[in-house]
Amino acid sequence: MHLRSMPIIAAALAVAPPASALDASRPELQRFVAQMNAEFGTDEKWLTHLLEQAVAQPKIVETISRPAERVRPWYEYREIFLTDERVDAGVDYWRAHDADLQQAAQRFDVDPDVIVAILGVETFYGRTTGRYRVLDSLTTLAFDYPPRSDFFRSELQEFVLLAREGSLDPLTVTGSYAGAMGLPQFISSSYRRFSVDSDGDGRRDLWTDNADVVASVANYFREHGWVRGESPIVPARLGKPEAAALASDRVELAHTVTELRAAGVEFDTTLPGERRAMLLKLDGRNGPEYWVGFRNFYTITRYNRSPLYALAVHQLGTAIAQRVTADAK
Repeated sequence: MHLRSMPIIAAALAVAPPASALDASRPELQRFVAQMNAEFGTDEKWLTHLLEQAVAQPKIVETISRPAERVRPWYEYREIFLTDERVDAGVDYWRAHDADLQQAAQRFDVDPDVIVAILGVETFYGRTTGRYRVLDSLTTLAFDYPPRSDFFRSELQEFVLLAREGSLDPLTVTGSYAGAMGLPQFISSSYRRFSVDSDGDGRRDLWTDNADVVASVANYFREHGWVRGESPIVPARLGKPEAAALASDRVELAHTVTELRAAGVEFDTTLPGERRAMLLKLDGRNGPEYWVGFRNFYTITRYNRSPLYALAVHQLGTAIAQRVTADAK
């Protein structure tokens, strides 16, 4: 956070209006109800009654509107997630749910280490799944946050459909201030599209049913192109200084393995020369670090578009898998 923004934020918080019941008579809410009825046959009385029980949360708007905090360099970001405590917790989670992980890995053809790492980075294996009622978060952002109202109205629509389908209780389910839910922090559209009832109990439970949790994350990765057994990313060296010009902070597979090597980027991989790749330059503690990312790295960024996030997931998963393998010997 920029220091000069702190007094402004503090002042805003000091005068923030209290949470209050949503006014379901507002024209934009009535239009939403009518649209849901027209497109999905949602009962207008039921939906109006549901929205009347939503509580507008001005603090959520303040949180999402704050100026972005400074972007952490990679070496600082890494230290948040690559801790002994988080690795130990990941090993414990793997051991406790090994059967579910192996079943999901086999069914969806996804490596179990990336599943475990996602849960570790997102919610520390369920320790921090969010304290806001999702109904309140989504209605507040859908109707009182104009910069992204279209997106959050779409997510509110998906949430209403989840409720109608019986996938969750709309009045009690909690999540992040932006409406992300459960151990994997799925937003409503991802919940509807990717969550899986792995154990066949008729529910897709992303909070307490770990069979559903790991299968849902595995399904997400399969649907986004994960290739089991392929390394997402490898360290690189620059054999020619001018190769640095190929590095980008944009997450896109802009080059091929052959092109990067021809430009002087040195890295180890058995992937074929035509395989798409990207060159990343990150801030290491002792200077620049260069990495070459491949398809699986790009797939991790479909979960969160930050390359720092994706590399943290990869390294956490690798550390956990190494421990699990070593302990099994």
